[in-house]
Amino acid sequence: MKIALAQLNYTIGDIEGNKLKIIDAINKAKSLQADLVLFAEQALSGTPAFDLLRKTTFLELCEDALVEIASCCDGIAAIVGLPYLTEKGTISAAALIQDRKVLRYVGKEHITARREMGFIVPSKGYEYAVIKGHKCAIVVGDDLSRTHDMDKSVETILSINARRYGKGLLSYRYESMRRLAYVEGKNIVLVNQVGGATDIVYDGTSGAMNARGEIAVLLKSFEEDFALYDTKAPVRPVTLPTTYNDRTRLVYQAACCGLRDFFRKNDYRKAAIGLSGGIDSAVVACIAADALGRENVRALLMPSQFSSDHSVEDAKVLAERLGIGYNVIPITEIYRSVMDTLKPVTGGTEFDATEENIQARIRTVLLMALQNKTDSILLNSSNKSENALGLCTLYGDTAGAFSVTGDLYKSEMYDLARYINRVYGNVIPESILDKEPSSELRPDQKDSDLLPPYEVVDAILYRMIEEGQHREEIVNAGFDSHVVEKIHAMIMRNEKKRHQFPPVLRLSACAFGHERLMPLTNRYGD
Repeated sequence: MKIALAQLNYTIGDIEGNKLKIIDAINKAKSLQADLVLFAEQALSGTPAFDLLRKTTFLELCEDALVEIASCCDGIAAIVGLPYLTEKGTISAAALIQDRKVLRYVGKEHITARREMGFIVPSKGYEYAVIKGHKCAIVVGDDLSRTHDMDKSVETILSINARRYGKGLLSYRYESMRRLAYVEGKNIVLVNQVGGATDIVYDGTSGAMNARGEIAVLLKSFEEDFALYDTKAPVRPVTLPTTYNDRTRLVYQAACCGLRDFFRKNDYRKAAIGLSGGIDSAVVACIAADALGRENVRALLMPSQFSSDHSVEDAKVLAERLGIGYNVIPITEIYRSVMDTLKPVTGGTEFDATEENIQARIRTVLLMALQNKTDSILLNSSNKSENALGLCTLYGDTAGAFSVTGDLYKSEMYDLARYINRVYGNVIPESILDKEPSSELRPDQKDSDLLPPYEVVDAILYRMIEEGQHREEIVNAGFDSHVVEKIHAMIMRNEKKRHQFPPVLRLSACAFGHERLMPLTNRYGD
């Protein structure tokens, strides 16, 4: 059987646009004499659609569009994902179309993602169908684990998915498929969502695996793609990207894809960013220039009396190498004016976080003015390490409409910077990579005044956040107990800041507010 895999970038709520994409792919599959064409889970609606799934008119429009799609399926079968209203509630369904008719709806069983809970109800999970004389099992979502229950006469498992990208999840996905294909002796064909949907990015990377557990077809990551898999034809096995360099490349591509689609699907065009001469804003500027076009990125350099000359120069060099527009607006006089105004409150007191935060908030005022005057969208330049520890200022450097790197640890920002320089030719000045991290909000300030190097900090944070380890486990692994206790206290104390962040693109397997959702008021000391 010839199976076409249509990996398309859908937009949530754009039922008409999604329908036309699907029909175009059906026509392409017919021209290649495919027997069947597969589309991703909730292809017609886009996902996650949240409360749209509770609107009857929305669901009816999806069904109407499906009827139009079915009318194009002469001589070819199709499996299309959509939300479908049943007596028990809305299911995430795979609609099987043959001979221009919708024959049945196969619903997803395991509802595990928070974005679906309360909007989607569980269903059977999989059903059998004979397509062009070929016995198949149609599976929705992550129900591949049920293959051991399936009829032994099933030749091919057809899985439609909406699996988001997360570091390490791609290897896990295909290793699970390989084991299932090899043990059960069945072909597995998987079509995944691709593209950004606000804080989620779907990697695509759809593929087909033969009964020997070999990858026969592998579609592109973070791009629309289309391929034909012939279950009877000999194949040359494909290798899955799994090296360290592949991982950094995929993170970069995911960030660009998520940012590009956030702008494109919301009809935004221009981005504003603050350039400090530090690693975080440098990486965000590079991603923005790549994803949106350098002509659509505008930067402000806002040095204070505490900013070093080399930081300002580094920021200028970066902007010029990227070819983005920029202005230098010193904030020293503004800062002094604010402090003079506040003398009845702050006069005679020691310099502390108050003065530091005022600088960060002044910069945000200027960036928001740039956003408003140029009809731009302000990009946040945070990272996961600082977000976890609270090394950020509410209504200051936590501001922005979108955070593209807020789910990446500080050490990963350096990995990305090195990758960018390796691929794009030393865009980021080496002095930015070499300098010791500092927010430059007081004389001679360094992040290491408060904590050990980020390589150590990030290793502890990863164990606490991603792996959920207790402090005692981390200390037993060889980390300093005082540092571990301090980091834990900082994480717990700063939940209030994380509750007020802009949307953060989810690039890890454990993002704040989603996979790790803590109560704001919480006295549990684990």
